[in-house]
Amino acid sequence: MTRETVLVAGAGIAGLGAALALGDGRRSVTILDRDPPPPDASPEEAFHTWERRGATQLRHSHVFLGRLTTLIRERYPVLMEELLAAGARIFNFKDGLPPALRDRYVAVRGDEDMSFLFSRRTTLELVMRRHAARLPGIQFVTDIGVRGLLAHREGGVLVVDGLKTERDGVVTEFRADVTVDASGRNTLFPDWLKAEGVEVFEEESPAGILYFTRHYRLRDGAAEPSRDGPPGAGDLGYIKYGVFNADNRHFSITLAVPEIETELRMGIMKPETFDHICSAIPGAARWMDPERSEPASAVFGMGNLKSLWRTTMKDGAPQVSNFFATGDAAVRTNPLYGRGCSAGVVHAHILLAALDATDDPKERAVIVERETRAALRPYYDAMVRQDLQSIRRAQHERDPDYKPRLKARLVKSFVEDAITPATRGDLVVLRASSRAFHMFGDPVAWLKNPAIAARILRMWAMPRARKRAGQLYPPALGPNRREMLGEIGLLG
Repeated sequence: MTRETVLVAGAGIAGLGAALALGDGRRSVTILDRDPPPPDASPEEAFHTWERRGATQLRHSHVFLGRLTTLIRERYPVLMEELLAAGARIFNFKDGLPPALRDRYVAVRGDEDMSFLFSRRTTLELVMRRHAARLPGIQFVTDIGVRGLLAHREGGVLVVDGLKTERDGVVTEFRADVTVDASGRNTLFPDWLKAEGVEVFEEESPAGILYFTRHYRLRDGAAEPSRDGPPGAGDLGYIKYGVFNADNRHFSITLAVPEIETELRMGIMKPETFDHICSAIPGAARWMDPERSEPASAVFGMGNLKSLWRTTMKDGAPQVSNFFATGDAAVRTNPLYGRGCSAGVVHAHILLAALDATDDPKERAVIVERETRAALRPYYDAMVRQDLQSIRRAQHERDPDYKPRLKARLVKSFVEDAITPATRGDLVVLRASSRAFHMFGDPVAWLKNPAIAARILRMWAMPRARKRAGQLYPPALGPNRREMLGEIGLLG
């Protein structure tokens, strides 16, 4: 019997996830990439020179969650060794404990899963790409553009036979048993499917923000700030910020600005304005102290952020056969929590399980749809709700006369006086919230667990003075909107 052939469009995280999942030699996998091959260079050189037109978010901040870290550690230990050798590092659950919990911490099974992989995305992709290229049955075809589908109809179902491609003006057809769209957020496959008479069902919801990122490098001999003090991430209502550790003494800062903050987002692309804003936020300022670090890049901007859920299933049945969309081509959310890369690789392994389970194309499509919804839909729904709340909050920040109603005040108090101090002072609550954050459980179900809810409610009942004395409140995040606009000279 001949090996099953798989054709993957796109060599970003989702495509590389497919290469890992399918690269055990049982299938023949061809990965088509519109961009040149990765440079034969160090991670530092790759960050500055690797051109990836197909990955607009390549040089933005990334956080690689425990779901991805654990998957690599358990299934691909050699890849993990190569990542660490390239300068990436593991940040364990214990490393990030709040001050009030450090002396009381006792490790339990599962804590090792809640570990971040600190790396720039360019470093992660560079090492994954080199590793994948050595796997049996995997080949990369670079500098090639996908131009359309090869397909025919059988019993009302569109059967995909492969892809039409073009390179240097030469059109080539690649045929395969299975075709995978891993071409990311700008995929053209939905248009091609629609042209073939397929109904593509899409749900969209705005993120309401734009992203701005700048990278920095710790100076020789300088150390990272301690984990005490102002948090390295937070939401001030009119702006969100995050400090992202990376590889080889690098880190980045991302500022997420609401779309309605026109003055702020127009000026933030200027490096001096970006740094000025960061300097006014204590949790970012101590990282970018000139004696501690220096800028290592320009300011990168990214817009058109939204959550999207896309499927071609209709009434529970597939309209398309032998075709699967993975990663951002099928499901994406606001990148605020760094779920995209983990979701893309998880999605590839859902596909692997379906291909291994049956040879029947219809059953494969049903399995992928079912398991994708189980694994990823809760995060999509939670992010949509949170984004809509953030959009409303940003609108309220601009209204000096806004007075929150009782329900809004109670919700704010529950977050600030119950959930936040509970995650800083109760290890059981912190574990539950961290497992959800790292994509090991439903993102909101942990709050509905009676035992967890009881602990949070007890914290809510505790006087504020005791919580402050116990270091259960984080320090102030930064100035209010009016103070910030005045600080950077944008106050009218």
